[in-house]
Amino acid sequence: MKTNGMTKKGLYIGAGSGLMLFAIIGLLPGSVIGGMIGINIAGSLFGLPLEATIFARLIVAASMILGVCMSGAMLVTATSSLGWLMGNMAETLLSGKAVAVESRSR
Repeated sequence: MKTNGMTKKGLYIGAGSGLMLFAIIGLLPGSVIGGMIGINIAGSLFGLPLEATIFARLIVAASMILGVCMSGAMLVTATSSLGWLMGNMAETLLSGKAVAVESRSR
């Protein structure tokens, strides 16, 4: 029976490193890009120059939150997948069982 110990460890290490990367390099760019998109959306709805109304501020704030969430989801998903793949490869190499590939030609 396969325990998948290395695969799980790789997944957890990848997720943890993804959270650290998000905190270091993903938080500020996510909010800035989301804010720029929100200003463009609010500007197209209410006209430019944008006045400080509650609806315009809500649109900008919602898009900033969405930008931060998308940045976090992308970084954590990518690094978790990479960690899972590395753990799976390490487990396969350490178990000594190589997968045989059959080729069929007709």
